[in-house]
Amino acid sequence: MSTPESWDVVVLGSGPAGQKAAVQAAKAGKRVCVVERDQGVGGACVHRGTIPSKTLRETAMHLAAFRSRVGRHVSFSLPPDLQLASLMDRMEAVVDAHVGYQAAQMQRNGIAQIHGRARFVDPHTVAVESVRGAQRLLRGEVLVVATGSRPRTPPEVPVDHENVLDSDSILSMAYLPRSLTVLGAGVIAAEYATIFAALGVAVTMIDRCDRPLAFLDREITDRFVEAFEAHPGCVFVGNAKLRSVAWNGSDAVVTQLDNGWQVQSDKVLCALGRVANVEHLDIAAAGLATNARGHLSVDTDCRTAVPHIFAVGDVIGPPSLASAAMEQGRRAMRAALGLPVGQGSESIPTGIYTIPELSSIGLSEAEATQRFGSCCVGRAKFAELARGQIAGAQDGLLKLVAEPGTLRIVGAQIVGEGATELIHLAQLATSGGWSAGQFVDHIFNFPTLAEAYRVAALDMIETANAAAASASVPVRL
Repeated sequence: MSTPESWDVVVLGSGPAGQKAAVQAAKAGKRVCVVERDQGVGGACVHRGTIPSKTLRETAMHLAAFRSRVGRHVSFSLPPDLQLASLMDRMEAVVDAHVGYQAAQMQRNGIAQIHGRARFVDPHTVAVESVRGAQRLLRGEVLVVATGSRPRTPPEVPVDHENVLDSDSILSMAYLPRSLTVLGAGVIAAEYATIFAALGVAVTMIDRCDRPLAFLDREITDRFVEAFEAHPGCVFVGNAKLRSVAWNGSDAVVTQLDNGWQVQSDKVLCALGRVANVEHLDIAAAGLATNARGHLSVDTDCRTAVPHIFAVGDVIGPPSLASAAMEQGRRAMRAALGLPVGQGSESIPTGIYTIPELSSIGLSEAEATQRFGSCCVGRAKFAELARGQIAGAQDGLLKLVAEPGTLRIVGAQIVGEGATELIHLAQLATSGGWSAGQFVDHIFNFPTLAEAYRVAALDMIETANAAAASASVPVRL
């Protein structure tokens, strides 16, 4: 083998986590290279996941909003046999813009970009094979594994990327299907299910759990299911175990459940989780191994069992959020270089780009009750806000959760338009120790959805005062 090239930091993967790790190291004056197997930087997030799906979502959301806002006197429908690509004209431009920005940032910071497939040779060295078979050795004092994840395909689901698709191939469909079966009810499954439902596709979402997105507050997911099933032909099937999936050779994919139920649809999307991209890395050569869940185990600084090797992003498992991955990359590199890491935040907002959006931070009502013995809750329905009526977002709900007695805000959950933007005010409240009274004391623009915070806080205080009066216990605001 040739003599290895020497680098201060070698980053494997250029997704959100890897890119931020590389930029942080470069800003600290280190010689950094990033290895990426895809042609452009950005990873699956940019090329097959977040950016493409959110671009289609934007189109679907505006089409759905147009239907609701123009009123009953204007008829609007998508033509049959519509090419999916016609709904994603902007996707290529959006992806190119994002890739261009990331590549320019890396170039501006003097980060070398190496195209090829990497594998470990030893704990400090990786071999990178180009598309033409040429091999290059890179030696790093610090290495960062940020290779992301790929769709998990169980043996009973024959993904052929034509009739049975996964989240990487779903957007490659030539035409918008009339019907779609979605296997799974996690984030990716729920996002795609609602996107296609908004486009007029009859969607059946099937999962083993009794409700989708089971990690969220039940009141929020109940509203989500209600909004989803309001679309014609759309239904959520819970507590269902999959038996088989097969193309009938003619006109439909047949999904069999163990209770005897059968669902026929034009297409099937398998969204039953993701697995870490480590199978070609030869991590054993670096002294690493995956845990029982197939991820790389790390400490609070994202350091693996090998002290100079860090792992960030989807490869280490939940929360599997781009926002969290970026912060993991930055913090891991600061820890690796002995720089102040900062206190950080234990509470990361969850944003789910379904239609309607879902977002949460801090404790749910059930979690707060378990921690404090009880809790106080305030609600604001978007249907009772002027902006909610104007925007046609009547299915929205903002829910505040507070510590009993003090009414200190400890969590918030939102379903509805703009949820992923609105949640940041709750993030400030939970991290700053705000009470419900502080939302009441501040004036919000009218008409806005942000008014929901004041409405929810007033609801909470009224409920708490009523309870305190009956118990003769004062509420401290």
